[in-house]
Amino acid sequence: MPPNLRLRLSAMMFLQYAIGGSLPTAFIYWKSIDLSTSNISDLATLGILIGLVSPFVGGQIVDRWVPTQYFLAFSHCVGGVFLVLTGLQRDLVTIFVLSGGYALLSAPTMALTNSLAFHHLKDPDRQFGGIRVWGTIGWIVAGIGLTFWRHLCDPDFLAELGGFRFSLPWFETLWGLWWKNSEACLLGDLFFLAGGCSFAMGLLCLFLPHTPPARKGVNPLAFLEAFKLLKDRNFAIFLGIAFVATTEFQFYYLPVSQFLKEIGISQANVPLVMLVSQFAEIFILAFLLPPAVKRLGLRWTLALGVMAWSLRYVIFVIGQPTWLVAASLAFHGFGFAFFFVAAQIYVNNAAHSDIRASAQSLLGVVLGLGGLLGTQIFKGIAALFTTRGEGGQEITNWTYLFLVPCALTAACAVAYLLFFKSPEKQPAAEGAPA
Repeated sequence: MPPNLRLRLSAMMFLQYAIGGSLPTAFIYWKSIDLSTSNISDLATLGILIGLVSPFVGGQIVDRWVPTQYFLAFSHCVGGVFLVLTGLQRDLVTIFVLSGGYALLSAPTMALTNSLAFHHLKDPDRQFGGIRVWGTIGWIVAGIGLTFWRHLCDPDFLAELGGFRFSLPWFETLWGLWWKNSEACLLGDLFFLAGGCSFAMGLLCLFLPHTPPARKGVNPLAFLEAFKLLKDRNFAIFLGIAFVATTEFQFYYLPVSQFLKEIGISQANVPLVMLVSQFAEIFILAFLLPPAVKRLGLRWTLALGVMAWSLRYVIFVIGQPTWLVAASLAFHGFGFAFFFVAAQIYVNNAAHSDIRASAQSLLGVVLGLGGLLGTQIFKGIAALFTTRGEGGQEITNWTYLFLVPCALTAACAVAYLLFFKSPEKQPAAEGAPA
């Protein structure tokens, strides 16, 4: 592969995922501007609904009319404007409009960056993993960057750095300042960082290799071809359990940043602590997933992935010590690799070559619908276990709230072991996209 091509594709993945890596603490931000948990759940529902439809529309545009790199450039530049404006808004209706507009533009971009990379790689099975890992690195760098920015907004922290005289007392003071709660950071900074990454991505897309439309009458409902796979009882069982398992996603993605803040992790450091899952993901994808698929089979791999999420919730229910809760976020990365990637491997193995892309689309739709249902379940459970304090602020009983997804994921893990059978021939895991 030409070095210039590798550099451009790696930078594309880096910025694509750095946008998302800027936003994991959005729940804390929404709470800080007095949005309720119900409002935040509705925002997530809106994003998921648009995300189910928008990728098919974007796919048709680039398949028929517009080169992929120009579509990506437009989506990210305009999306960056929406992100920055979101960080400046306090009106609920305006936030919904901006969030919906951003979801419409951004939802197709992840699939399109993958397809653009595949289009220009001579040996995707061997080369794509080395390109895609830069996406996870981008997510990590964005989280670290947001954390450092928030500390640089703290005058006490800056003063201590300015008077650098290395000694044990100096280090102890700096360590204490690092973990203290500080509200000095600019409100909405996470959206400004995400917007900046989006602008940078939009400009980069203008320099990506030319990827013209196929200009063929691609059927936007081609993924329906994959429904014939449901005639296979084993595939139907796999997909049904996967749908139920993904309803737990919103119990992690929506409230965990707020949960970490409430158990004692400073708001500035929450983005950094949440990166534990991404560091674990890189290690597990590289070293644990391939031998697990080969030696344990897909049934146990899928079950262990879901079980990892259940163990994470067990620790969330206990809620202490803080270091253990933070460390348990590694189970998220474990579950991502052992469930998501193993599911993609299974679907690729189960489908005939002529419908593999459609089968992966079907898997994506089913997982999206599971997330949509999960948002509504979270909204109802959160309302059940949330009360109003004397000052009007919401107080959530995290123990009871996390017991629900804990039980759900444990049941799904057992269901995979009891009802799902691994296919006779296992595919290779090394070439699987993360």
